[in-house]
Order: sequence, then structure tokens, then C-alpha cells
Amino acid sequence: MLDRKFLRENQDLVVRSVALKNESVDIAAYYAMDAERRAALQETETLQAEANRANKAISEKKKAGEDASADIAAMKDTAARIKDLKARADELEQQVEQLYMRIPNVPHESVPPGGEENNQVVRTWGEPADPGFTVMPHWDIGAELGIFHPERAARMSGSGFTVLTGDGARLERALINWFLDVHREQGYVEANIPYLVGPKAMTGTGQLPKLADDMYHCPGDDLYLIPTAEVSVTNLHMEETIAAEDLPLKYCAFSPCFRREAGAAGKDTRGLLRVHQFHKVEMVKFTRPETSWDELESLTADAEELLQKLELPYRVLTLATGDLSFAACKCYDLEVWSAGVGKWLEVSSCSNFTDFQARRAGIRFKGPDGKGFVHTLNGSGLALPRILVAVMENYQTADGRIRVPPVLAPYLGGMEYIG
Repeated sequence: MLDRKFLRENQDLVVRSVALKNESVDIAAYYAMDAERRAALQETETLQAEANRANKAISEKKKAGEDASADIAAMKDTAARIKDLKARADELEQQVEQLYMRIPNVPHESVPPGGEENNQVVRTWGEPADPGFTVMPHWDIGAELGIFHPERAARMSGSGFTVLTGDGARLERALINWFLDVHREQGYVEANIPYLVGPKAMTGTGQLPKLADDMYHCPGDDLYLIPTAEVSVTNLHMEETIAAEDLPLKYCAFSPCFRREAGAAGKDTRGLLRVHQFHKVEMVKFTRPETSWDELESLTADAEELLQKLELPYRVLTLATGDLSFAACKCYDLEVWSAGVGKWLEVSSCSNFTDFQARRAGIRFKGPDGKGFVHTLNGSGLALPRILVAVMENYQTADGRIRVPPVLAPYLGGMEYIG
């Protein structure tokens, strides 16, 4: 969330940011009710001062044996007015708080305005190769090799779920272990985190209240299945003050991810392209404010290193304001080329949230040269379904096998091919 003083002093910027992000919050109502709330509090303070003076005057009249009945009657009217104002201020505060929690982060000045069509390609790496044969989409080669079974998942869970068996399951596990090993070499501390969290943690990272309908909720325990390890890892330091000299802190974590909303009906829903449950390795950083933009670049480079070592062609995009998430100030998307489906697939989003999440979760830093809220950053390193798609399609051979990427061979007992 944004600082309320910042909201008051930068109203034009905030109103413009809400529009640029296509958020539905009634920002005009927020400012109107907040102004009324502050006016009520100010009048309460004025009347309270008058009441204190009146009390003193009443006391002095009584001591002097004078009639204070008129003053007492006026005092009762003032007390009633104060009570009404406090009640109104409390009512307004509840309404203001509900709107306040729906005000998005302000996009960084370098973020292009507009929707998805205005996302800007920053750089590319590698070139999509022409294999000299027609590449099968992953659902076809997965079925032929007997490692991919969406129909079995559908029978037990419905659409949007998958089953991998045999070497398909082993390939995903190899990717997970390799991701974590590379991140450890990059200086990240591995964390094993809860997959169920309370509403406070979801609110801290910005999933609630905005994305409540997209979450899987267990009402009996009031716990949510995490949509990403970002939620649990960021909240590792909920309501803590971190020593400034310990920053930056860098964590990575593997988790399953659960998302009720799996995309528009009929759009990119076949195979592994868009699912309700998937695996992902996440990177999270806690930094000082003055270093967070450099840390965003290095975070993105850490995710890119994985794609380069996998030898998968990819591109990096700066997301436009309308494609930016609620809590993000700036985001780079990494998209990998997949030969079978013939399109670029998002496999990582690397974001700087500035102090937006830290304010919600109460994560501060303190040192000899300053204190305040940390900046939080995160990025996928990487999301598994579409990386599996890219490997199954880009490493496909003319005879219907999948070549194992060299960096994964040690994790698969030296295996060179699947199939």
C-alpha cells in the first residue's frame, strides 16, 4: 500500500496511476471520504479543546458559588457533538480503509503507458531454430511418449490439471533441483515454506482483497492455498525490522502454485499452457530503497541465466502500465520461444514492488544511517509448465524423441534422450 501522506500530496499522480493500471477502485470516493474523515477529526479536536476550557470555567464558577447551569447545558451539547463526530470518523475510516487497500502501486516513470500491446521488448537472446521438420506440440509428443496424461487428470480433478509420469515427471523434478542449485550458487538462501497461509499474509503481498475470487480458500481454517511462493517467502519477515547491514536478503523457494483463474475460456488452455496447479521456483529479495532498481536488474539477470544455460531462445519485455500487476511498480517478463505451439510463452515475471508490500506486511529496516520500509522484489526462476513445454518442443528430434538439455543430464543419471 502507499503512504497516506503520499496519497494526499500526490493526488493527480495517484488518480492517473489508477487509470493507467485499469484498476476499478473508486479513487474519487476515497479522496472525498478521507477529506470528510480528516475534517471530522479536526472539528473533534477543536470541540475537545473548547470542552476542556468549558470544564475549567464550570469548575471556577462552582468554586465561586456562581450559577453554571447554562455552561453545563452547553457542555452537554458539545459532548454530544464530539460523540457524533467520533462515530462518523470511525465509520468513514472503515470505508476509507476498504478503498485504501484497493489502491494500486504507482508505476515507475520508465514504464510505458497502455495495455499489453504496448509492452516493450528490451532485449532478445538466441534465435528460434528451424529444425527441418514439423515440431509436434507438447501434448502430442507427450502422449506419444506416454509421459503426459491430461485426460487422467480431468477425470479426477476436471479441466486445468495435468499428470506427468515416468521420464516426464523426472524431467520436471530435474528442472526443479537444477533451478534451486543455480540459485544457491547465485547467493540465494533456499527456504521450505508453507503452502497454506492466512489472509494477513495474502493481504501483505497484495493478493487480497483484489484477487480473492482467484484464490483457493479453505473457509473452515480461513487459510488460502498460495498462488506463488512469493506470498510465503515475502512474509518470512512479516512485522520484523531487519538490520540495514544484513540487506539485501535473497531467498529462493520451490512450491506448488494454485490459481482458480486459469485464463479466458478457450484461450491457451490446451496441454500445459495454462493450468490451475503448477510448480515454480521463486526468487525474493529484500533491499534498501536506494539499491532496489539495481537489484531488479540483477534479479532479472539471474532468471535469464537459467534460460541461457538451457539454451532456450527468449526475450525480455518491460510491461506497460495496463499489464502491470496491482502491487508492482515495474516488471520485466521473460518469454521463451516454443517451436511446437509457435509462440512466445511467459516463464518469469521479475518485479520491483518498492515499499508497497513492505508497508502492508510491516517489514522495516534500521541502521546507523537510516530506517524505513524495505523494498521487496521477486521473480520466477522459473515457472515449470511452460519451461517443460519449451524443452519438449525445442529439444524435439525428427524421430519423435526429446533430447535432454546438457545441464540436466547429471540430474537424470546421464540420460541423453527421453523416448
